[in-house]
Amino acid sequence: MSARPDGAQLDHEVRLRPMTKADMAAIIALEQQLFPEDAWTPEMFAAEFAQPAARRLYLVAEAANTLIGYAGMMFSGGSQADVVTLAVNPARWSQGTGTALLMALVDEAGKRGYEEVLLEVREDNPRARRLYLRHGFTEVGIRRGYYQPSGVDAVVMRKELAR
Repeated sequence: MSARPDGAQLDHEVRLRPMTKADMAAIIALEQQLFPEDAWTPEMFAAEFAQPAARRLYLVAEAANTLIGYAGMMFSGGSQADVVTLAVNPARWSQGTGTALLMALVDEAGKRGYEEVLLEVREDNPRARRLYLRHGFTEVGIRRGYYQPSGVDAVVMRKELAR
């Protein structure tokens, strides 16, 4: 294990790399495990991949050639970038994988000149909310019934980036 600059522990064998279409089976399986009521479909991921690389960044975390997490961000122009997904295999929770994925996205938004990062997180997901709060996000609003078909509210969170 090694310490990241932000204090999180990240297993030496974990590496981040760009997501590819070859990762889809493992991603869909993890998506369905973590979000059974409102998992992204293969078609939703395909639509994301159809976006130009300048408008998106999707990463996977892997250990021993096994996908253990993934995250994605949209760059829609203007001043804000949006975290659109972040997931980690429960067997790897509390080992720094979520932090590594989140910080890689936030760092890229900063490099691209964005002023803030926004995201929505399920109101009933305290673990994810704590992750985001720990890394400088603040809760700025609620989107009622955002997650479908479950109808769970989303907490909107925002992080200002250093300029």
